[in-house]
Amino acid sequence: MKILHVVRQFSPSVGGLEDSVLSLAAIQREKLGVDAQVVTLNSVFSREGVLPEREVVRGIPVRRLPWRGSTRYPIAPSVLSAVGKFDLVHVHAIDFFFDFLAWTRFLGLHNRPMIASTHGGFFHSGAYQRAKEIWFNTITRMSVRAYDKIVACSWNDADLFKKISGDRLMVIENGITQDKFRNAASPVPTRRIITFGRFARHKRIDLLFVLLSELRKLDPSWSLIVAGRPADQSLETLQTAASKAGVSEAVQFVVDPEDTELRELLGQASYFGCLSEHEGFGLAAVEALSAGLIPVLSTIAPFRRLEKQTGVGLLAEAGRLSEVASSLEALHSKNDPLLRERAMQGAAPYDWLDVTRHYVEVYRDVLSHHAN
Repeated sequence: MKILHVVRQFSPSVGGLEDSVLSLAAIQREKLGVDAQVVTLNSVFSREGVLPEREVVRGIPVRRLPWRGSTRYPIAPSVLSAVGKFDLVHVHAIDFFFDFLAWTRFLGLHNRPMIASTHGGFFHSGAYQRAKEIWFNTITRMSVRAYDKIVACSWNDADLFKKISGDRLMVIENGITQDKFRNAASPVPTRRIITFGRFARHKRIDLLFVLLSELRKLDPSWSLIVAGRPADQSLETLQTAASKAGVSEAVQFVVDPEDTELRELLGQASYFGCLSEHEGFGLAAVEALSAGLIPVLSTIAPFRRLEKQTGVGLLAEAGRLSEVASSLEALHSKNDPLLRERAMQGAAPYDWLDVTRHYVEVYRDVLSHHAN
């Protein structure tokens, strides 16, 4: 079975979307006998320079395409030349690739079976909300019809896409690589929070500085690690926000950490913080649970669901951070020895091998229908 994964950003770019496709394709090749390959754009949005046209990443053949336009909707029509030799095309996220491959299929320019994974759609922030809604209910609604299956990567995505996908829709929640950060959190409770991922406005990292300020009023030993890479926020912007909150001396910034370095940083913390305005799934929160970190999360739907499923963590409203700080200090003071273990147990159901097997079943089902 030859499967082409189409995704706008891939390694060496780092992020939830990139990590998901890398894990999926690698496991398909290494453990399930699937010839999985990737086509992507030839540059990383946050870096200068052009990447090689061909490369092998973790055993995955990767082809990179030139593009133009905005990073919000990068245009790369040469993707059409890449799909012909594959049994099925798996498109990741809702963007130019999703629309272009749909409409070229309508026009008979290719006849490949296709599925798409939602990865949060394009509602990652409130920016251009009205325009996004119009696009979603017109262009996206039409494009969906070209796909054999629309796979929601979270129940939050499912609620969004059920309006336009009908019986094409199914849910396969994202997974994590269980051994990546498993059991990495500090073995002894510490008043340190870590957040990791992209420096993006919708992540509301600035609210963690406010929370830290409230915590330090209760105990001055509280501190925060902010690890990740600049996206639509710079390191300097976050440093300014930390200074404004009066917590600069208690915040450690680590830019572009490798996984080994990030694992060491997790070992200094007992809590994970993410007060994001939007997440399609919340991959970092699940990885944090696998490390044994106790999550402090905003009240968005994916995080409410995660907290309900695992029974671990605190949900925080932006306007009530003083109360959240009191609850977190009280939780820490209890020194519950089972809490760390419960966090790791909560992450156990999210395993990439199981997720990947489920996807391969979907591929086979779609291909069998096309064969009949």
